Amino acid sequence: MTATPPDPPVALPIVARITPPIARPITTRPGFGLRWRTLARVALRMMFHDKLKMIGTLAGVIFAVLLSNQQAGTFLGLIYKNTMFVANSDADIWIAPPGTEAFQPGKPIPESYILQARVVEGVEWAEPLLYGASTIALPSGGAEAVTLVGTRAPALHGGPWNVVVGDPQSLGSPDMMFFEHADREKFGGLNLGTVRELGGKKVVVSGFTWGLLPFGPSYAFGEYNLIQQILRVPPDQTSFGLVGVRPGHDPVQVAADLQAQLPDTKILTRDQYRSSIIRYLLTRTAIGITFGTSALFGLIIGFVIVALAMFSAVLDNVREFGTLKAIGATNRDLARLLAVQAVVYALLGSLIGLSLVTFVASKIRSPTLAMILPGELLIGTTIVMILMCIVASGLALLRLRKVEPGMVFR
Repeated sequence: MTATPPDPPVALPIVARITPPIARPITTRPGFGLRWRTLARVALRMMFHDKLKMIGTLAGVIFAVLLSNQQAGTFLGLIYKNTMFVANSDADIWIAPPGTEAFQPGKPIPESYILQARVVEGVEWAEPLLYGASTIALPSGGAEAVTLVGTRAPALHGGPWNVVVGDPQSLGSPDMMFFEHADREKFGGLNLGTVRELGGKKVVVSGFTWGLLPFGPSYAFGEYNLIQQILRVPPDQTSFGLVGVRPGHDPVQVAADLQAQLPDTKILTRDQYRSSIIRYLLTRTAIGITFGTSALFGLIIGFVIVALAMFSAVLDNVREFGTLKAIGATNRDLARLLAVQAVVYALLGSLIGLSLVTFVASKIRSPTLAMILPGELLIGTTIVMILMCIVASGLALLRLRKVEPGMVFR
């Protein structure tokens, strides 16, 4: 019997000895941009989660924007009313009585000064301007105050401007005058061709201006000789001198040369005169204090509302902030979160508030009242609101710094 050979040995697979990885803590942190994006999403979700709190905070920003811009716009409107004559005249340089600070009648200056100004290097033209107060007699009896402006025809340097009816060149005809359209009824129902007695002399209405209502009686324009008769000004006296500078010459240098030529006067460029009027209003009248205080109170009240609302929102969501700390958020991360909320509140509140205040300004605009809202004011308001909301969020952060991550497990 033949023996069966044994089976060949089976090769067993070689099992590699695998060493399990050593667990190490994560030491890297998300990048700067990713952290900001993540925290911004969390901040927005927390904002819109409690809509009543969000509306309350926005109301504070909107209130601050409305009140501060309303006061600032009205203040700028009053400033413009007092500087509009200087700003709208075509004079580059003013020859004024000594000590002049505001645009108002002062001691007359000799008209010969105008002739001397014409020979100064850089002067293209020089003309006198009469400016004074008078009264217009009403058909029903009584009288109304009016501010008279006398300019030389046909150049008519110094006005009128903003003409809505009539031709300014008609002032060159005898006894013709321009009046303010907004005062037509106040002066007894003026129309083209209406005859009125002004300072004891009969004049004829030949045109109307719009919005020339300073901080006082409205302007009425007439030819220089006519206004000279009404105001009874001596022929050799005038109120101001208007000077035009020849192209290519520096108004400041020409003004300095005029001052040397006319030492008994005060020579001012257009910008210098406008700055002098504004400085006079701010320091010698209550306009700056009144409107500045109101605008400041608006900002303070808005800041208090925003700060309380954001602080209250932090208290209501303190566990959520604790959870963020428990998963690794730092106080700096929470500061980023609150900063995002502050900027969003400021931008939304400013957008709504500025839309409302510009709408109101357009509806109440009139010759007697105008709110001026330049672009610089609107941009400045938005920046102030952002800073205000960030400072308010910083107060809320003081509470978050004391939040312990372990509180979420209690």
